[in-house]
Amino acid sequence: MRASDLREQTMEELRDRETELVEQLFALRLQKVTGQLDNPAKISSVKRDLARVLTVIQQKQAVA
Repeated sequence: MRASDLREQTMEELRDRETELVEQLFALRLQKVTGQLDNPAKISSVKRDLARVLTVIQQKQAVA
């Protein structure tokens, strides 16, 4: 996911993506605790994507 792609999305789409990533991160953490996580690097990838989304949301709010 690229920040430039995120900047083209509407606030509603960004909020939906944020919710989706938070839920995905929760599921990954749950898998980690239960020992079912196949790819531990996926957690940091989702964290980075969530940070990108939150950054773009902050930038759009500062402009508006």
